[in-house]
Amino acid sequence: MEFGSCIRAPNGSGPTSYVTRASCLNGQFVPTQNRISKASSYVTLPNKFCTCKATLKEASNSIEAVGKVKVQPSEVELSSLTAISPLDGRYWNKVKDLSCHLSEYGLIYYRTLVEIKWLLKLSQIPEVIEVPKFSNEAEAKLQGLIDGFNEADAIQVKNIEKITNHDVKAVEYFLKTKCQEDPEIAKVLEFFHFGCTSEDINNLAHGLMLKEAVSYVILPIMDDLIDAIYSMAEANAHIPMLSRTHGQPASPTTLGKEMIIFAERLSRERRDISQVEMLGKFAGAVGNYNAHVAAYPDIESHDYMAKLFHSFIRFNNILLDFDKDIWGYISVGYFKQVTKAGEIGSSTMPHKVNPIDFENSEGNLGIANAVFDHLSMKLPISRWQRDLTDSTVLRNIGVGLGYSLLAYKSALVGIGKLQVNEVALNKDLDNSWEVLAEPIQTVMRRYGVEEPYEKLKELTRGRAVTKDSITEFISGLEIPFEAKTELLKLTPHNYVGVAAQLVKDACIRHHE
Repeated sequence: MEFGSCIRAPNGSGPTSYVTRASCLNGQFVPTQNRISKASSYVTLPNKFCTCKATLKEASNSIEAVGKVKVQPSEVELSSLTAISPLDGRYWNKVKDLSCHLSEYGLIYYRTLVEIKWLLKLSQIPEVIEVPKFSNEAEAKLQGLIDGFNEADAIQVKNIEKITNHDVKAVEYFLKTKCQEDPEIAKVLEFFHFGCTSEDINNLAHGLMLKEAVSYVILPIMDDLIDAIYSMAEANAHIPMLSRTHGQPASPTTLGKEMIIFAERLSRERRDISQVEMLGKFAGAVGNYNAHVAAYPDIESHDYMAKLFHSFIRFNNILLDFDKDIWGYISVGYFKQVTKAGEIGSSTMPHKVNPIDFENSEGNLGIANAVFDHLSMKLPISRWQRDLTDSTVLRNIGVGLGYSLLAYKSALVGIGKLQVNEVALNKDLDNSWEVLAEPIQTVMRRYGVEEPYEKLKELTRGRAVTKDSITEFISGLEIPFEAKTELLKLTPHNYVGVAAQLVKDACIRHHE
């Protein structure tokens, strides 16, 4: 069974869901319980410390039943069909790797980690004599609460929150409950959350969520995407292609050179994302260490998030540009798409193979950037010393990253389907001899021919230009024989400058 998936097994009168729960020790999944449940399934996520519960309801196979059954809101349970966000429904299998980091479960886990690490730190400060250094056994107990944190723990925290109506305080009470039977830790229970405000815990938890989600999920898929585009560039470095500026035929390039531009731009933004320093604060309610100093006299803002999300916007905008260009190249026939048996391109036109992967990528990048834009504009702003408007906004970090991940994967799938159509590329070049007006008039300038630009404009603008008409024009020029010979060698296919060398150099830098 694949982590993050569920299967159905017959049991009694109808189909049910297979339930599996797992815990983790030293990064290895250890199954702890398997059972068949008619109401729900447990989805094991690909992370070392989390399982996620999803409740599934079976749908009737009878079409007639649809119009007769009235579904009350209270009867609708969360499933891939009832999830409001398509990230949690239709696209779950493509974004589930983010769940353990950026879900409510992930937030509770990282809050728990911060609270425990703070208590351990206090035990190592000599001036805090009320929290003696823990024994190895007590330290192992506390670390075990982090390493063994599971869905049942998260549910317990949520049940406490129903009473406290405070999500961070619920974590503190959860830890006190877990440790009250340990004679050593029980003596210092009140030093959980000592001197802290909720933001001390939250900002570090959110920082860890971002750091691990970006490092372990987002950057690897970015690398795969960038590598795929570099490979496209390298493989097609010498394939000539008609350029278009303002949508009109322009100086030829190579397909590989156009791809290397995107690879280089994306690589630069990926590097910037990886270098954003994740910051945090642990200084009390207003950042002055007031409570810390009051108890022991001797003893960040969200700006970095705004910087990070702006970097994501730039990366996504470049990829969006790539998606649109590839869509256009497919439209004019420069690329064919590999077909897959059984897939349908149009519900009414059987011949169509639509560029849906690049369209999906483009659309999801737009949603991601809309979320990132609001996050980057909102998070640096807080009324006076603190307000809670960031709290609900921060819960949507996973939305921005989720739609980005979905877009990256869609673009990768699309790239994998592309086949270069050299026939179409060559046909456009053969029909565009007017693009040689640029090198001809440039050589004419060198040798002092009067009004070179104007003469080429008269020859080419708004007129059909052929190989014969270009050859005739060059042959009549009063320029040195050697220069005339070189011009006569030019064709739309070989007038590509050093495009291939530019691709080669960029690929060498990338592989270093």
